[in-house]
Amino acid sequence: KPDLSTFSHFDRMVMKAAMKIPMGRVTTYMALADAAGRQKAARATGSVMAKNPFAIVVPCHRVIRSDLSQGGYFYGTEIKRSLLEAEGVKFKGDKVDKEFVIEIHG
Repeated sequence: KPDLSTFSHFDRMVMKAAMKIPMGRVTTYMALADAAGRQKAARATGSVMAKNPFAIVVPCHRVIRSDLSQGGYFYGTEIKRSLLEAEGVKFKGDKVDKEFVIEIHG
């Protein structure tokens, strides 16, 4: 487990919630914010994921936009899509197939 002690309470909650997203599944920034206890903080959640220094352990590539588009990724959207596809996530055009989207709980 990564040492999250230097992060703000909100950042820690977001990262802990993100670690619950199983391989081969995704959740939305909004659902992740909700799981972290701040239902309307989707943008702030995106910022936490953007500065995530533990990309392997805290799988920020598994967090997508509410419209099922993949959203940004530090290493680029092509790599994000490749990582998701390698985990078995399917796309319909440029959107994640909704059958791979899950809700997580804090």
